Formats: sequence, structure tokens, C-alpha cells
Amino acid sequence: MKKDIHPKYYPKAQVRCSCGAVFEVGSTKEYMEVEICSQCHPFYTGEKRSTDKIGQVQKFKQRMAKKKL
Repeated sequence: MKKDIHPKYYPKAQVRCSCGAVFEVGSTKEYMEVEICSQCHPFYTGEKRSTDKIGQVQKFKQRMAKKKL
């Protein structure tokens, strides 16, 4: 590697999630804050989050039906 052209590497950079989890990774930033991590992401936790029961197309059709009345 050439000297003085690469950013400083932090092998134990701290990452803090909004859920409260803290872990270390290698990064060019010393500290990072993230909104979601593997400890709170629904894919990794197996939790299902509620979503709209009615799809966007159905909502649109309902609005158009109201306008016709």
C-alpha cells in the first residue's frame, strides 16, 4: 500500500443500534449509529410486523368508488 493515501482503519470500530445493541466491526469510521441491526431486524428475529391488510390497488379502487357517489 502507498503511504498517506488511505483512510485510517479502526479494527474495533463501535456500532450502536437504536435498539440498544452495541458491537464492534472493522471500519474506516471510529463510531457509527444505525437504525436497525441483526438483533432487531424482523428477518433475523423471526417476528412478523403488521402491514396494511388492504393493498394499494384496493385503496385506490375504494377512493375512486367514493368519488363516483
